[in-house]
Amino acid sequence: MEQHPASKYTYYRVWAILMVLLLITAGAAYINLGPLNTIVAMTVAVCKALLIILFFMHIRYGSRLTWIFAGAGFFWLVLLLTLTMSDYLSRSWLPVTGW
Repeated sequence: MEQHPASKYTYYRVWAILMVLLLITAGAAYINLGPLNTIVAMTVAVCKALLIILFFMHIRYGSRLTWIFAGAGFFWLVLLLTLTMSDYLSRSWLPVTGW
């Protein structure tokens, strides 16, 4: 059986960081930050996703090809979110006629 390069201590530490980020997400939901709520929530979500991708999916210790494919998938997700948000935020720029 192949030995994992990460120790149990690393996994416990990453899990603890994920739990702190979960508390930050829950706490930020109760604080009215106006338009910053979305930014805080997305930043915490990206941090959690990166930790899970790097450590629990073993990308951190993977080959260069694994890094390329994981990076391409993450880039695609960012591209889709950016295009969706630009469409959603720009809908009020033009007046709606005929309503």
